[in-house]
Amino acid sequence: MTQSTPSTPSTPSTPTGLPEYIPHWIGGEEVPGHDGRTFDVSDPVSNTPYAQAAAGGPPEIDRAVAAAEAAFPGWAALSHRERARILYRTADAVEARHEQLAQFESHDTGLPIAQARGQARRAAENFRYFADVVVALGEEAFRRGGDQFSYVVRTPAGVAGLITPWNTPFMLESWKLAPALAAGCTVVLKPAEWTPLSASLWPEILTEAGVPAGVVNIVHGTGEEAGQALVDHPGVPLLSFTGSTVTGRHIVRSSAQHLKTLSMELGGKSPVVVFADADLEAALDSVVFGVFSLNGERCTAGSRVLVERPVYEEFTRRLAERAERVRVGPPADPATEVGALVHPEHYARVLDYVDIGRKEARLVAGGTRPAHLAEGNYLQPTVFADVARDARIFQEEIFGPVVAVAPFDDEAEAVELANATQYGLAAYVWTSDIKRGHRVAHAVESGMVWINSHNVRDLRTPFGGVKASGLGREGGAHSIDFYTESKIVHVALGDVHTPRFGGTA
Repeated sequence: MTQSTPSTPSTPSTPTGLPEYIPHWIGGEEVPGHDGRTFDVSDPVSNTPYAQAAAGGPPEIDRAVAAAEAAFPGWAALSHRERARILYRTADAVEARHEQLAQFESHDTGLPIAQARGQARRAAENFRYFADVVVALGEEAFRRGGDQFSYVVRTPAGVAGLITPWNTPFMLESWKLAPALAAGCTVVLKPAEWTPLSASLWPEILTEAGVPAGVVNIVHGTGEEAGQALVDHPGVPLLSFTGSTVTGRHIVRSSAQHLKTLSMELGGKSPVVVFADADLEAALDSVVFGVFSLNGERCTAGSRVLVERPVYEEFTRRLAERAERVRVGPPADPATEVGALVHPEHYARVLDYVDIGRKEARLVAGGTRPAHLAEGNYLQPTVFADVARDARIFQEEIFGPVVAVAPFDDEAEAVELANATQYGLAAYVWTSDIKRGHRVAHAVESGMVWINSHNVRDLRTPFGGVKASGLGREGGAHSIDFYTESKIVHVALGDVHTPRFGGTA
């Protein structure tokens, strides 16, 4: 098998304007850590520090929540249209920094620059979309004959705690910031400690857009300190978290004391079900892109490929050939399709799963560092075939460019295998029999299903999973529902005829 080799050497391409120090941002001001503590920020190509970030904990979270509480009445009192105007300006400010954002994101996360540019565009679109949503959103009303009229009033829930992951960090921060701000909440954002670089641009962007001081506050630090302090704070009534299922379970337990409203988008081990009558070329393109784009570090990756037996060997062979030809290289190279995994700890974890897979299944592609990349967190896209349902690489989320392939004999077995994990985030079905496509889509235990399509998102639709993949839904009006409290107001339209208790005889 041959492999296309990017001509660019394995050295980081350093963007201009990198900060040497990333402070917190609280109450509209840059704030150092109260005790001067910092942590290193490294790029995944050289794994050497290029900046220091302030390390926050309970004191910074207390200060950030106080700033958010002080800003809440004024922000919540703005009309939907006024807040929407600010969100539109935020989108403009994001787009004006499109290339800088993409370069920062690629440098910090190891994402290929071409894919990082797409994430920057998505971030701007999130703000425009939720500005549109909140302006167009109406309230529910109910009429009970001529006797009573009832209507729903939405009010912002208060200070929202946002905890975001290290894969596509800026875009996922925007996915939470935009609806929270549109709904009238103020926020405390805790970015992932491995990838805080692009978050350092939010203060300039939001200030330029006219977001008042204290409406958005950013505290950097580890999950154990800054994240835990945010989860525990009694002044934060709701939390939106994207990350691992293990951490999600911990947050649910910790937040129970204060009965917080939670949105948990957690892990996935999403199946791709390929029937023999499918358009195999289209299915193959979708599988390769779906599991290897974004370095395989995506929650909705189709990391379990289930193929009907008559085409199993052919499809597996072609998948392996494509995986070997995927261009692995420096993130800054526009030709790169898979870059460097985000952090040495995560890289070691993915390599451990590759070693486990060698013992559990048949390795048909990848599994090693590309020969032309002597340094950095690089792995050639990896394909395991004949994977048993009880194999760890079939059951556990790897979150890297690794895919498990297994055969099935009929529709019932396909559904059984698709549901044979603790996860239920996404699923993909490929068949020319549209009736079967719908049957399988309804039978698969997941929050989202794509039929004869790769992962194309419509921002109006609910996003989230079932089982160990999460709690709640975000997206469209579902996001506004999460960040608001609903109150029903009942009004009598005529004379009230209430049974009289305790009246005179």
